[in-house]
Order: sequence, then C-alpha cells, then structure tokens
Amino acid sequence: MRLLALLFYLLYNISPVVMADEYLLGIGDRIEIVVYGEKDLTTKVKIARSGIVSFPFLDDISVIGLSLKEVEQKIHDGLLGDYLINPQVSVSIVEYRPFFIHGQVVKPGSFAYQEDLRLDKAIALAGGLTNRASKVDWIITRKVQGKTVTIKADIATLVKPDDIIKIEQSFF
Repeated sequence: MRLLALLFYLLYNISPVVMADEYLLGIGDRIEIVVYGEKDLTTKVKIARSGIVSFPFLDDISVIGLSLKEVEQKIHDGLLGDYLINPQVSVSIVEYRPFFIHGQVVKPGSFAYQEDLRLDKAIALAGGLTNRASKVDWIITRKVQGKTVTIKADIATLVKPDDIIKIEQSFF
C-alpha cells in the first residue's frame, strides 16, 4: 500500500523542470534565444509551420522535434570558432503552443498551455463543465512519436501542448 501511495505521489508530482528538459518544440511555440554578452544575438521567435528559425550568422535552423538543449547546442556549435570563442547560448520557451478542448464545456476552444497543467485545470480554463457533461467520459487525443493516440483521461491526467480534449455528453 505504501509503495502504491509513493508511486501515485511521484506520478502526480512530476516536476515542471523535468518536463521542460524533455519538451520537444513544435509549430506555435515562441522561444527566446540569448547569447550571453551579445545583445545583437538575442531574439524571440514564434516557430512557424516550416519549423525553421532564422538566426544571425547561421543558416536557417530546423527546430521541430528538438529539445531546448538540442537547439542550444546547434546554435553554440554554429557560432563557435568563426564568430565567437566560447558562446554561452540559452534557449527558453516564452509561450507554449496551445491545447484544445471541445465538447461539453462552457467555452470550447484553444487555450494557452501552462506548465504542469492537469485536466481539471484545463476544464476550469474552458469555463467548467456544462450541465450535460459526462463526469467520466473524457478523451485526450495526442501525438506520440509521430502517431496519434487516444487516452482515457481523468482530472489528474497531465495535459500537453497540442492535446485535443473531448468532454463527452452524459446520457443520464
């Protein structure tokens, strides 16, 4: 029983920092790129459908599916030597791409993702459940490694950017 309680605690309390390290960039994310001591090389950019980010002195960089650390490394390697001796590059997310919720919620639509977002908070952002909403029939559609998967969800389910949440209608 203690082991089960510990497992639940660990699963429910995943640190947002861990998520940010594992987060893969996608269309609609806004990132900030900072090269320490080089104000001209600081930029904020929204990732367009092409997935390409333009950066001074470098060729266009494809960032879709890369982690923040991988983008930092690409920029670091590109600037190293020809332009800077030891570039200190930092890439951070300014704004995540949205998640979507539809069905039996008061205000269906797209909403700005927030770190450590659980389904109960996502429903609250959508104005709550309607009177006809099912209390248990909630589905999340998510892309995982290029494949679309469907997840049966509850209030503690972690929501991710680009998720499509459907709140079904109750029949009783």
